[in-house]
Amino acid sequence: MARVLVTGANGFVGRQVVEQLAAAGHEVHAACGRQTLEGRALAGVHQVDLLEPGTPSALIETVRPTRLLHLAWCAKPGVYWTSPENIAWVRATLELLEVFQRTGGEQAVLVGSCAEYEWSGEGVCREYETPLQPATPYGRCKNATRELVELFGQLHGIPLAWARIFHAYGPYEAPGRLVPAVLAALLKGEPARCSHGEQLRDLLHVADVAAALVQLMHSNADGAFNIGGGQPIRLREVIEYLARQLNAEHLLQFGAIPVAANDPPLLIADNQRLLATGWQPRFDLHSGLDDALAWWRGRI
Repeated sequence: MARVLVTGANGFVGRQVVEQLAAAGHEVHAACGRQTLEGRALAGVHQVDLLEPGTPSALIETVRPTRLLHLAWCAKPGVYWTSPENIAWVRATLELLEVFQRTGGEQAVLVGSCAEYEWSGEGVCREYETPLQPATPYGRCKNATRELVELFGQLHGIPLAWARIFHAYGPYEAPGRLVPAVLAALLKGEPARCSHGEQLRDLLHVADVAAALVQLMHSNADGAFNIGGGQPIRLREVIEYLARQLNAEHLLQFGAIPVAANDPPLLIADNQRLLATGWQPRFDLHSGLDDALAWWRGRI
């Protein structure tokens, strides 16, 4: 069993990662921001601000992890795409990685994004074929970090997996995103204003996203991996399914929200590299949406 440090442990994906690692018997140390992780059987919960100079080094020196899962990054909806904080996270990530390697760290999984890819192509993203031409500060900083992480691993001979997450949904998702936004309206008996919904996306339940990150750690993976289901899902299908479960189809208002000019019609992951590690999703679309609905029903 490994001594694992998880940053961003109180986040949307981080919560699931922590639970799965603990269930597998690892010694789990959770690094959180303002909120803590209560009620979990962890070796340590470290409430730290990783953007404070010297904090990443101090955290690694304290925990001395053999494995690192670095999920922390700015993620506030509506802000993170253009926030100057993205640059600060590049610096903090490199500091974490440098001290991790120096103190005997064996392998790390770091989280990237589908926003690193160029989105005006065919829409099926392949790790080592699709151009990396991010259009936002967030995507550019993630991709710049990936380049430096890749070089760092090569120079130091340490396996470093770069996990590009596509479209996760499920418990603890930010309220303004598609699934919780639609459910919030429908559960209140209010109209759900949507775009036309014809976009094709790669949706994956957050528990399966977390399982993919854990599998990358267990398999000592190195290099870039797409984290997605690999199947195009029409957003309209997602919205209509949720509405049917609540007998609220009459509340759907498709076309009420315009589609952004840079919104690609198709954006999905080629996940063959991930599947080759032995990972398989536990949820299909309907069982995953049922799980999300059950969680949100008690909170809206």
